[in-house]
Amino acid sequence: MDDDHKVVSLVELYLKREGVRVIAAHDGAQALELFDRHRPDFIILDLLLPEIDGISVCQRIRQTSLVPILMLTAKVEEMDKIVGLQAGADDYISKPFSPRELVARVRAVLRRTRADDRSVSQLARGSLVMDFDRFEVFVDGREVRLTAIEFKLLRMPMESPGRVFTRDQLLAAIYAFNEAVVMERAIDAHIGKLREKLADDPAQPRFIQTIRGMGYKLLKPERVG
Repeated sequence: MDDDHKVVSLVELYLKREGVRVIAAHDGAQALELFDRHRPDFIILDLLLPEIDGISVCQRIRQTSLVPILMLTAKVEEMDKIVGLQAGADDYISKPFSPRELVARVRAVLRRTRADDRSVSQLARGSLVMDFDRFEVFVDGREVRLTAIEFKLLRMPMESPGRVFTRDQLLAAIYAFNEAVVMERAIDAHIGKLREKLADDPAQPRFIQTIRGMGYKLLKPERVG
């Protein structure tokens, strides 16, 4: 999804060499239309799209899907990268870029996301329930709307209640890579928003407990509720 036809043609050429079927869009509105129609397995998304910008497209896709998204951008400022990742992108690459690097990034993101694909479609820990197929979370029977990042962040401890996860481990769970641009303390902000949505008081946690100096863990079911 890019408004530069030369870039689209180049990306399409290299991906087709890898046996990938490519569907191209040249503006944000068309990108959303094609996404709804075809439900692709991977998205390469330009930040600066006409009609609807790439950040807005990413956010709207993330309302219903965890499809891997690689953000493609001519902007190199750190804040632009952070905004893209916070919108739900799994990785980013800046223009000008090497087509071979782009293909390598696509492969890396797919390896990680496919490794995350479990046969289990739903997990319940006490009154906290996650449905992976439907991208839904429930607390005490009440649906809680999470962002893609919050959903990924909650999934890892849900699969291993009682285990302590460091900030680095949680970063690796929600992003395809770990650079200085994505700082460890960003996890604290995401956890704070997640707790707020789960109505989880950090002083008397029902679900997520802070392990000072280490990271976070999900309380075991017997201590929930």
